[in-house]
Amino acid sequence: MRKIAVIMSGNAPHNRTFNEPKFNKYITQLIYFPEFEQTVLEEFDVLLFPSQLNEKLLMRAANKVRSFANNGGIVVAFGPQPWEWLPNQKWEERETNFWWWLEKGAKSGLVLAAPHYDLFNYLTLTDATWHQHGVFWPPNGAEKLITTEDGGAVMYVDKVSTKGTLIITTLDPDYHFGAYFMPATERFLDGFIPWLAEGKI
Repeated sequence: MRKIAVIMSGNAPHNRTFNEPKFNKYITQLIYFPEFEQTVLEEFDVLLFPSQLNEKLLMRAANKVRSFANNGGIVVAFGPQPWEWLPNQKWEERETNFWWWLEKGAKSGLVLAAPHYDLFNYLTLTDATWHQHGVFWPPNGAEKLITTEDGGAVMYVDKVSTKGTLIITTLDPDYHFGAYFMPATERFLDGFIPWLAEGKI
């Protein structure tokens, strides 16, 4: 099992999500974000950064996070990220349609780009479908897992920008589960967190 550290802002959705027993049992340590700079990271295999973290703290943490990745670590980033605190993040903001599923002939616009990837032994595209905030355009050599129909990445794995692994997604399951809405987000976390701890990345 990989040792996972989750970086916490202390907001209510983070507290609810990452203290939920079925998720927390996979987490080695919860790190309060203002204390991140003073935290020794050598014991961890994975750093998970939830959505809705403070921009200034993210930028301040960038060098330490990149160093962790360059030492072979796995860095996971949830949610819309318009700041380049990780290398080669090419973010494109898009209008969010929160009610697409009410439209006639509703389609999410999401595509499973790498159905062979081990993550999808743990969850399905339906488990990763609620709404979208934008897309990333990853560097050559990164693997897109979930995309929009025009190829923008909603989730991708980047093993080329550092000596480690970056798992980056626009999805924000931690916020929605922690705020008690969007059932798909619980199913996503039910698969994603165990995969992060024990799967093939």
